[in-house]
Amino acid sequence: MRLPVTRRWLAVASAAAIAAAMAPLAGAQSGTAAPPQAKMHINCASSRTLCTEVHDSEQVFGEDVYVGHDEPATLFYDNRPGAGNDNTYFLRLPKDPPRLPNQQGTGGTFNFQLHVAFWFGMAMCDTESAPESTKTCAPDTDANIFDAADPNDAHYIGKHPGTAFMEMQFYPPGWVAWPPGTSCDATKWCAALNVDSLSLDQNHGVNNNADCLAKAGIEPVNFAFITKNGKSHAPADPLLSTNATFTPNPATDLFMNSGDDLIVKMHDTSEGFRVDIVDLSSGQHGSMTASVANQFGQVIFNPTAATCSSRPYAFHPMYSSSSEHTRVPWAAHSYNVAFSDEIGHFEYCAAVASEGGKCTTPGPEDRSGVDGDDVACFSPASSTRVQIGGCFGGDEDFDGPPYQKVWPGSTTSSMDAMLHPRSILFSSPRFGGSGQFQRVGFEADLPRIEAADSIDPRFPPCNRTTGANCVNPPPGAQFYPFYTTRNGPFGCNWQLGGANIPGTKETFGGNSTAEFGPLLTLTYPGPTGTPVNRINNFRNVLNHNPC
Repeated sequence: MRLPVTRRWLAVASAAAIAAAMAPLAGAQSGTAAPPQAKMHINCASSRTLCTEVHDSEQVFGEDVYVGHDEPATLFYDNRPGAGNDNTYFLRLPKDPPRLPNQQGTGGTFNFQLHVAFWFGMAMCDTESAPESTKTCAPDTDANIFDAADPNDAHYIGKHPGTAFMEMQFYPPGWVAWPPGTSCDATKWCAALNVDSLSLDQNHGVNNNADCLAKAGIEPVNFAFITKNGKSHAPADPLLSTNATFTPNPATDLFMNSGDDLIVKMHDTSEGFRVDIVDLSSGQHGSMTASVANQFGQVIFNPTAATCSSRPYAFHPMYSSSSEHTRVPWAAHSYNVAFSDEIGHFEYCAAVASEGGKCTTPGPEDRSGVDGDDVACFSPASSTRVQIGGCFGGDEDFDGPPYQKVWPGSTTSSMDAMLHPRSILFSSPRFGGSGQFQRVGFEADLPRIEAADSIDPRFPPCNRTTGANCVNPPPGAQFYPFYTTRNGPFGCNWQLGGANIPGTKETFGGNSTAEFGPLLTLTYPGPTGTPVNRINNFRNVLNHNPC
């Protein structure tokens, strides 16, 4: 059934209209998994994967491993109940430009080159995730706010209930297919519900047992594609997940076209946190619930165990509201309710040692030769549509397409529409059906990424204690995207790119330096029972919501 909507309806949609559009989803029930296949899990120690950025990746993943996820974000704040556990967004999926990319980097730039994913986020209870000071977590309550810096304070951050972070991710089409890539199709988008946890006791600096680290990783990820019947392909539990978990299926999954208008509703239920997506353009709909029935689970934190184990677990939102005090104590970012774009994961590569291996012949941006970040590389033969080779490891020297003037509105050129994709468009979330968030913040985790030992000797690493050498835009970048507003299909819309997108209304300073603001110091639980302070972000909080 095609849903009859108009652009005006999208701009003024009421709670009743949203409920009516989503009515076909109400009866969807979770079900059993597909037959078991070979075990498979997301390995967050690989910088190409889609994981929440941790506060100290060197501590979490080891001194010789740096994992970086560049995530410019818009944060939404409201102290009223419901803001932190019931969000509804309107979203328009971006279109690719008419001109295809080419291996020389002189053609168009597609969405998969700018972002491997973008997502809507929310903090979740997980009694087996860091910092492990308690084995209980009552969901949907601000009684879970523990962010004091004094270990003697009753609300010291090291006493915080175990926390996971949910990312409702959307994946662009056109390049390497899931798995090992992140395109579900040559031309269509797909989406998945991810819940990231951390198997580290921050208060004592103790990791989970070796068997769990080998089988699920130190940052276990529950993963399930959004399906048309609300049933998961296979177990989402990272200890039980299989190849089927990560293999998209057009017969069962919600596939969406570029340019489609969507309602994305995220809310708690008795069965677990649930996401519903209504495609207003095609009339299709899908959902996923982080429930026991869909085989979500938590990896049990038991550092002395010889064998890893997990238990069925329904994830529920951590907080009732969303403010500067509702955060994940192990994450680099300070957010709870947020939109974020996962950028910095594509560089051109002309030849590879093997599919998924290292680059042997660099692309046009690496003029001095292959860099140490040219990993997770694929040849044109692996692509679902666009026949170019490239790598989607973390871009540590900030020289790939995401750091060039190839974003929408990043130039005033008349060729912008021909060469650059259209911007993502999304509304500020509503809660409780119609509640508008009171305040907005902008945050970029550049200091966390810039703290890595640079592969370019010209750029000394950022000092996350003093803030020295922490800069925005990052060193080597010609451009860093930022958020602006415009009037459009949902009334007021957020967009990401440059200041020159047609119809732009507010630019918040007109560049990333002004928008994301000053350095932010956050307090984290320390391994000796005392807190540690880290500069992981630039953050700028407005005293109002301009959109």
